[in-house]
Amino acid sequence: MTALPLNALGDRADLADAPGTPRRIAIVTDAWLPQMNGVVRTLATTCEVLREQGREVLVISPDQFASLPCPTYPEIRLALAPPGKVAGKLRDFAPEAIHIATEGPLGMTARRYCAKHGIRFTTAYHTQFPDYLAKRTHLPAAWFWRYIGWFHGPASRVLVATESIRGELRDHGLKRLHHWGRGVDLACFTPDAPSPPEYADLARPIQLYVGRVAIEKNIGAFLSGSYPGSKVVVGDGPELETLRTRFPEALFLGRKAGRELAGCYAGADVFVFPSRTDTFGLVMIEALACGTPVAAFPAAGPKDIVIDEVGALSERLDRAIAAALFCDRKACAAYGASFSWEAATAQFLSGLAAFGDIDLPPA
Repeated sequence: MTALPLNALGDRADLADAPGTPRRIAIVTDAWLPQMNGVVRTLATTCEVLREQGREVLVISPDQFASLPCPTYPEIRLALAPPGKVAGKLRDFAPEAIHIATEGPLGMTARRYCAKHGIRFTTAYHTQFPDYLAKRTHLPAAWFWRYIGWFHGPASRVLVATESIRGELRDHGLKRLHHWGRGVDLACFTPDAPSPPEYADLARPIQLYVGRVAIEKNIGAFLSGSYPGSKVVVGDGPELETLRTRFPEALFLGRKAGRELAGCYAGADVFVFPSRTDTFGLVMIEALACGTPVAAFPAAGPKDIVIDEVGALSERLDRAIAAALFCDRKACAAYGASFSWEAATAQFLSGLAAFGDIDLPPA
C-alpha cells in the first residue's frame, strides 16, 4: 500500500507534552462560529482538544465586536475591532503563545500589534486566498500574493496543511513553514452512519459533494459532468440558488452536521471534490472515514491526501469518478481513520512560538 502522507500521523499525540509547549494560547481569527467551513471546524476542534488537555485558550473572533458582512460573502462577518480592544484582550489574558489564524481585519490588527512591539507570533495558511480573490474580483492572483507575503513574512512560523501548499508558499518567498495536518471525529464519521431517506429512490451511483456552495469551490464542474447516476450537494452558500436553477436534476439537501452529515457520506458511492483552491479539504477525509472513495482534480489538497487505494485524480472528473468507484470501502475507512485530531493538535502545538511569561505592552 502507498505510504501515508504527512497529514496522517496516526497517534502522535505524545508531541503535545514536549518541553516548552505553551499552556496559555491566544488564537486570533476572522473565521469563527456561527460560520461553518473547514477553517472554523479546524480551529474549533483544535481549541476543544487543547482545552481537554488542560490548556487555557483565548479566541478573539468577530462575534466579540461590531461587524459588517463581507462583500459577495455576507455569511462572513468582518469585525470592526478597535486595535486597543484587541491589545487589551491579549494583555489581560497574558498568553504564552499567539497564533493569528486568518488574514482578515482581526488578523491584521493582531499582526500589527505584535510586529510593532516585537512579539513573536505564528500564522496559518488555510485558504488559497489569492486564487479565491482572483475568482471573485477578476484581478490577477499575483496582486494578492504580495499581500500574503507581507502578512505572513514576520511570523515565527507559518502553519501549512500539505506539502503542495508548502512548496507554493516557498516559491513565493515564505520559508519558516511548519506542518499542521487535520483530523476526523471518528466517533461521528463511521461507515455505519444511516443514509438519509432522500437517498432511497436515487439512481446509483450516488455522487456527493459536501461543503460551501460558493464560486471558488468549482461545483459547476461536478454538476455539469455526464457520469450516470445521481448528483447530491450538501451545504449552503451564495451560489446555492444559482446552481439549483442551472442543475434542477441534482439533489440539494442544504447544510447537514453530525451523524446526519456522516450518513450523507456513508450512503454515497463516491465523494466528488471539484475545488482547485483548497489547501486541504477536510471533507475528503471525513468521507473516507465513512468508507466513501474520493474523486477529484489533481490539485493541491487532493494530490496530498488521495492515494490509489482510496480514490482517483484526473483532469477529467468523470474519469476520476469511474476509477474511484472500484476502490475498496474498507480500505477507505481504515485510511480515513488514520487522521487523528490529537496528532494534528500536537503538530499545532509544536509549531507555536512560545515567548514566555512577559508583560504585553499597550496598543
